[in-house]
Amino acid sequence: MATSGRFSDSFIDEDPQRALEELNAALGEKADNAEWLCQRAYAYILLKDYTKAIEDAKKAHQLQPGLVLAFLRIGIAEYHLHNFITAHEALTTGKELDCSIEGFQTWIQHCENRMATHIPNQTSDSQSTTLFVKHDWYQTESQVVVTIMVKNAKKEDVTVIFGERELTAVVKLPSGEDYCLKVHLLHPVVPQQSTYRILSTKIEIKMKKTAAVQWEKLQGEGTLSNVKHFTPNQYPSSSHYTRNWDMVVGEIKEEEKNEKLEGDAALNKLFQQIYSDGSDEVKRAMNKSFMESGGTVLSTNWMDVGKRKVKMNPPDDVEWKKY
Repeated sequence: MATSGRFSDSFIDEDPQRALEELNAALGEKADNAEWLCQRAYAYILLKDYTKAIEDAKKAHQLQPGLVLAFLRIGIAEYHLHNFITAHEALTTGKELDCSIEGFQTWIQHCENRMATHIPNQTSDSQSTTLFVKHDWYQTESQVVVTIMVKNAKKEDVTVIFGERELTAVVKLPSGEDYCLKVHLLHPVVPQQSTYRILSTKIEIKMKKTAAVQWEKLQGEGTLSNVKHFTPNQYPSSSHYTRNWDMVVGEIKEEEKNEKLEGDAALNKLFQQIYSDGSDEVKRAMNKSFMESGGTVLSTNWMDVGKRKVKMNPPDDVEWKKY
């Protein structure tokens, strides 16, 4: 990928130091040309002055927010500083703005590879913050749930990558360190149906099992042949001690109840709570009304919907079409 004009990528490639000197002269004290700032950032990258490269690229973005190249410069420089989460975020944002620019996908892949293998430096004289970050896990019939005990994590500081037999989670801590959890899973999961969410006290990762079998541990080498079928209320741990998993699940459910949600998320949570706490008749009514109406009616009155077929009732501003 090369830009056209006086300070093209190929011109900078030939002699980065000379290009830097000419860019300095051209930009002067004002340094208000976004494209030239981006190219000076590229010269800084080739000269391995990554901090200055980031400064120039960020200023270019401020001057010209639509300049996609600035995100590529930021991502590459942050990558070389081992700030893989920040780099991944910048590169992903740039690719979403213009996926035709070469380089984004390559560097995104570099970031994901490094996030999957990066082990934070814990040899500092002071005890590293990452030593105090704990994770645990439990399972239900359909899911394996991993929790990382980090308080008040920000969305932009969390990256979770799901593989069929691998889980990678990277969290940038308030201390500036990266906490990395890389697990080779005992059994396969369904990446497309696996999710995570950030709560006030933890990060909760839910992975969809490919089969309703009981996992004896979280990680290792295992096959789905000759395994125990899942028995409800059994929650094995990867730890060396025994835990009361019924109590843990109860605590998690209580925390989920208290979690503040807004908009559609709050409405969905309300419906889930009604269904969870409802009688068998309430659950039958909700299932029947929702299915028969194509998702346009949700009733808890079995006396009503049990006697009839529930008709579709879309909102006034929505036209229902059967495909």
